Amino acid sequence: MATKKKRKPGAAIAQNRKARRDYAIIETFEAGIMLLGTEVKSLRAGRASIGEAYASEQDGGLYLVNAFIPEYQSAGIAIHAPRGPRKLLLHKREIAKLLAAINRKGMTLVPLSIYFNDRGIAKVELALAQGKQSRDKRQDDKKRDWQRQKARLLRDKG
Repeated sequence: MATKKKRKPGAAIAQNRKARRDYAIIETFEAGIMLLGTEVKSLRAGRASIGEAYASEQDGGLYLVNAFIPEYQSAGIAIHAPRGPRKLLLHKREIAKLLAAINRKGMTLVPLSIYFNDRGIAKVELALAQGKQSRDKRQDDKKRDWQRQKARLLRDKG
């Protein structure tokens, strides 16, 4: 009998790697996410994508929009919308703070990762971020290349 590979608590199921390149991260938050049973099973199977996802305000709450959680294969009639909005669970003060921040020009909420915590509850790591211009991205690339070269020189010399 095949055994399932256990994930460590906090191990990311889906990551948004482009977010750190395309946005200047100002602050990060951990939020719960309201999911259906088939969505949780699909996440546990490790099948999700948050590359195009963002958080927006609807009805006074925050929702994760455009996150792709595919339909669970073994689900019968009860299937979910793969790209439907999913409510984010935060305290009222946090929601008010984030709504005030994203209403400012140039600020947005992007998900960095989805993971299960040590109690097995799905969480989303959100970042309050500001979009980068292409020249900023080039500067970051130059800085990263210089750090790599320095590390190589120190390693080879020592």
